[in-house]
Amino acid sequence: MLLAVDNGNTNVKFALVDGDAIVQRWAIATDMRRTADEYAVWLDQLLRMEGYARSDVTAVVIATVVPRALHNLQVLSRKYFGVEALIAGRPPIEWGIALKVDEPKALGADRAVNAIAAQALEPDMDKIVISFGTATTFDHIGTDGAYLGGSIATGVSLSLDALYEAAAMLPRIAIEPPPTASVIGRDTVGQMQIGIYWGYVSMIEGMLRRMKAEIGRPVKVIATGGLAPLFQQHADLFDRVEPDLTLRGIARLYSSNFGSK
Repeated sequence: MLLAVDNGNTNVKFALVDGDAIVQRWAIATDMRRTADEYAVWLDQLLRMEGYARSDVTAVVIATVVPRALHNLQVLSRKYFGVEALIAGRPPIEWGIALKVDEPKALGADRAVNAIAAQALEPDMDKIVISFGTATTFDHIGTDGAYLGGSIATGVSLSLDALYEAAAMLPRIAIEPPPTASVIGRDTVGQMQIGIYWGYVSMIEGMLRRMKAEIGRPVKVIATGGLAPLFQQHADLFDRVEPDLTLRGIARLYSSNFGSK
């Protein structure tokens, strides 16, 4: 089986993939100091709890946007799974899609594999992929699967952290929808919830409107990331929410290069 690893700025996600199916998934906070041995102890326990062994893993593919964390993940693969990890965006792996941007090598691996997964979901239409992570990204994928560009905005959690740290009188709050649809709050926490939630909804609506107008063709909107269901809850923004989009893109990248295992 394949172990797909999505190394993001906030979390490292691991998925055990059998053919085209994700059979298990786990996540741990990103920590560039975490050693291969620490990953191994944690993963070994989780594998055994679900009835698997490390020997069931026959290949490892890593997509990372945190270069400093990559070495320990490579050591994990080599030392504890007995295979050399394949790195998304590096030989011998071929993307299999065109990256039609000025600096294709600078494109985050997560955004490229999201494009691969989105193309598999909607092969006959243009797509906009919105990913809610440390940053909120908007990406345009063409009908042929080519990555055609996008934009990067500050992530929701990052905005909340900045607000709390920079404004002495404001409390730290959880990310959640306001209790009503009103955008006029009566207390500090309510006003913060409104500003973050409906402010981001308005940003998403505005970006989608502008992107769709620029594309000029029918578009499917696919959202991924932990906060995607939250924003879909009270605003019909997306055509589909795919929490595992990045992991599925990594799995499809592997199968398109080497076949499924």
